[in-house]
Amino acid sequence: MTRLWTILGVVAAAVSAIELTFELPDNANQCFYEEIKAGEDVLFEFQVVTGGQYDVDLTVEDPHGKILYKGQKKQYDSVNFKTESPGEYKACFSNEFSTFSHKVVYMDWQIGDGNHSGPKGAAAAQAHAVAANTLDTLATSIGDKLRVVDDYQTHHRLREATGRKRAEELNERVLIWSLGQTAIVVVIGILEVCLLRSFFSDKRSRYGGY
Repeated sequence: MTRLWTILGVVAAAVSAIELTFELPDNANQCFYEEIKAGEDVLFEFQVVTGGQYDVDLTVEDPHGKILYKGQKKQYDSVNFKTESPGEYKACFSNEFSTFSHKVVYMDWQIGDGNHSGPKGAAAAQAHAVAANTLDTLATSIGDKLRVVDDYQTHHRLREATGRKRAEELNERVLIWSLGQTAIVVVIGILEVCLLRSFFSDKRSRYGGY
């Protein structure tokens, strides 16, 4: 059992994840940087949780300025790539096309352990050789499934937050529409009463003249 938990710890350490939820103001551009080694498998995901039309622009670049991904007015998307060179990778979110509404955006860097040379690569190869038995394979499978479950839970929480925000906005619009209709009915009623009173006042003034 101790060995199983040790293996699970090694599997969990093989993939690092950086999750962040942040506010992106209107007419704003925000960039996030991540130091990544060469040969890493990277999965980058994002989703607009609330705000405006639930869309945002995104550009992902490598350390040399090469554009790895460019999306315009996306609500959500995922980017898979393998790093070719070590350095600082950049993800820039833009809300410059929006004049009034700010957005709440969720982003997630998932960086896997690639094949490396040198002592770390040798240690990884040795670890994979040790993990050849059934127990190690099972532990690796459990670790992968746990990460999948965690991803599903995160996505479901984001969808729930987005749906709740839309329901609140719809409820607010219905309330404003109802109040507007009520105000219009009251104004029309007051105008009708004033009009009817003016008719009777005209009749009394004509009879009084005779």
